[in-house]
Amino acid sequence: MKETNNNIQKIGLFTAIAYVVANMVGTGVFTSLGFQLSGGVTDVAAILLLWLMGGIIAFTGAQVYGELGSVMPRSGGEYNFLSELYHPALGFMSGFFSMFVGFAAPIALAAMALGEYFSNIYSAVDVRIIAAAVIILISIIHATGVKSGGAFQLIFTIIKILLIIAFIVAGLFFAPEHQDISIIPTSTTWTQVLSAGFAVSLIYVYYSYSGWNASAYFVSELKNPAKNLPRSLVLGTLIVIVLYLLLNYVFLLVAPVSELSGKLDVGAVAANNIFGREGGIIMSGLISLLLISTISSMVFVGPRVIQVIGEDYPAFGFMSKKQKNGVPLIAIIVQSSISLILLFSSTFDTLLTYLGFVMNIFAFLTVAGVFVHRRKHPDAVRPYKTWGYPVIPAIFMIFVLWNMIYLFKDKTVETLIGLGTLAVSLIVYFIIVPKKTKNN
Repeated sequence: MKETNNNIQKIGLFTAIAYVVANMVGTGVFTSLGFQLSGGVTDVAAILLLWLMGGIIAFTGAQVYGELGSVMPRSGGEYNFLSELYHPALGFMSGFFSMFVGFAAPIALAAMALGEYFSNIYSAVDVRIIAAAVIILISIIHATGVKSGGAFQLIFTIIKILLIIAFIVAGLFFAPEHQDISIIPTSTTWTQVLSAGFAVSLIYVYYSYSGWNASAYFVSELKNPAKNLPRSLVLGTLIVIVLYLLLNYVFLLVAPVSELSGKLDVGAVAANNIFGREGGIIMSGLISLLLISTISSMVFVGPRVIQVIGEDYPAFGFMSKKQKNGVPLIAIIVQSSISLILLFSSTFDTLLTYLGFVMNIFAFLTVAGVFVHRRKHPDAVRPYKTWGYPVIPAIFMIFVLWNMIYLFKDKTVETLIGLGTLAVSLIVYFIIVPKKTKNN
């Protein structure tokens, strides 16, 4: 990466793909299967369909974000899109959520999972202390500069993909024992697919794919954003779909459902069955290493949303300040501090459900926004267009809405808390909006 004239370094396509892949591959795929099995989805074909469906949702969403980002190339993700497409109040609600929970919570979740896997090596270690130390260390790395943070991200993402491929190959060809499973759908498969448990389990899968929109949050820092934004979103998502399907198949192939059900560290359970107790311990350490890439990606992406909010609203102006190297240092400190608070105050399952429901709301509205933008600006130059429009965005919206309805029924308290957060953000907006002076 080379510097521009204003000393701000730009991010290339491969690093952008690395951020997208790293945002997705992490906590979810190494923790979600246990929740799905305990929730009643136990048929192998149904589980793989669950992960395929999640991939389809992510892919369709990536298509739309690619188009919107190419015609509205400003960092901020949903904050920028919703402000321009609907109303600044809606964009602010999205940005407020991102500021206080949207990225801080996934960072806390990934760090929690990292600590859980690391405890398989040293059981005496406090899981949350390890998690907190990792958050602080990675925040320091990204505070040093865009170039150093990008290099760190690219290296750890490549290591992550290679380790996952090695894990998949070992499970397929070198595990001492395979379970008698079939990927051919049966009547049991379709019964489970149509169950409430399947719909609720989709929230864990969708969370696992969250991050497919990562590069939309730092569009302003991309080289050639009109081309590289959609490319990074689409290619990154396709890579992850393949990895997720193979990884979950291997989990189910090498370990019985009874051992995986309800377990947070399903990767460690599968590793024990592939490599034995000692090999499983080593693999747990490697999986915890993989999660560093996930945490790193979100530590980089989240502050870019906070920074843009600071540019638009004087009340948060202090968070828009950048160092000479282009790093929004104060925004990084704010996000990491919130992550540490959530780490020590929340349980994994509750935080995941709350986070997933609210993320779905904003993603649904953003994808719907492609219809709004095409109607408002029919003659706009679109460097990238959504494949299969209008079917592709409609598929995304139907799946996400179906998931939200079932989630509200099954996890009412958590979803109401999420809606309460949005109500608070709206109140904050109307308090500070008279003082707003938008920076164009």
